[in-house]
Amino acid sequence: MTELDTPQAGDDRAKDNDVVALLMRQHGDIRNLFDEVEASSGEERRDAFRRLVRLLAVHETAEEEVVHPFARRALSGGAKVVEDRLAEERAAKETLAALDDIDTDDPKFMPMLMKLRKDVQEHARAEERYEFTHIRRSTDVTNLAAMAKAVKAAEAMAPTRPHPGVESATANMALGPVAALMDRTKDAVRKVMGGHKEG
Repeated sequence: MTELDTPQAGDDRAKDNDVVALLMRQHGDIRNLFDEVEASSGEERRDAFRRLVRLLAVHETAEEEVVHPFARRALSGGAKVVEDRLAEERAAKETLAALDDIDTDDPKFMPMLMKLRKDVQEHARAEERYEFTHIRRSTDVTNLAAMAKAVKAAEAMAPTRPHPGVESATANMALGPVAALMDRTKDAVRKVMGGHKEG
């Protein structure tokens, strides 16, 4: 079985001491994985889609645990900004869950993937415009670095290999559903954030 190479934001060896730069780089990784899923077929497409699902799950969970709580507290009108982002995330998660139940060779897969891509890209643009730029202006390098550390802990939760001995995408996803990955990611982020995060 081939190793699945999930992009990691630290792959370029840049110092991850700014949460905004780290999340922007993840947005680029997500765009690249959408391209890879679209351009491939068969087992390659299944592998690329599994990597995309993992990175999306980890990225969104990290934002929910790290970015949104900070934005809600620190930005003017932060509560409204966060509610809008959460609504976008819910829509994307519903499409992702539906896609998760369809084989990548199914004729319904690509149209649903295109809808997911559109939703995810619109969400990313809104985050970059309404959250990320304001976060950088609203805090200091110490907080940006602390948040980056928590996001990196979340990123480490995205496994780069399927479970050993599991040969089909369906069986692999059944063993590691998105919800379970999100729960493990939340735990990892909360551990790193420690006392720095308000409830």
